[in-house]
Amino acid sequence: MGDMKAYSTDLRERVVASVERGECNIPAAARRYKVSEPSIERWVARQRRTGNCAPLPRKLAGAEVVIRAAVKAQADATLQELCERVEKKTKIKSDPSMMYRELVRLKLPRKKSRSMPVSGIRRG
Repeated sequence: MGDMKAYSTDLRERVVASVERGECNIPAAARRYKVSEPSIERWVARQRRTGNCAPLPRKLAGAEVVIRAAVKAQADATLQELCERVEKKTKIKSDPSMMYRELVRLKLPRKKSRSMPVSGIRRG
């Protein structure tokens, strides 16, 4: 996954409208608006499914303070453990992929120690 840039609702609506009106296909729209084809495909699909292509609200938006504290308290906590801690404190249910995206957005570093052998030497 590359840089997860939040595109404005205005831009999303213009891109989707130009595809829906047949002014340009998705590859041409991607070049014209400098947005990835998969993003445009998601926006068009959401527009057709729900009538709206605006960004979905971030479920973990209100949990930033709790997430930062949990990472500070245990830097090597798994994503699942962070989800459980945040849910206990905020009642916000999330899954590891949502938590990962929020950590990236908050620029919180991850320690990878859990997947390594006790000695700290990689085998293989």
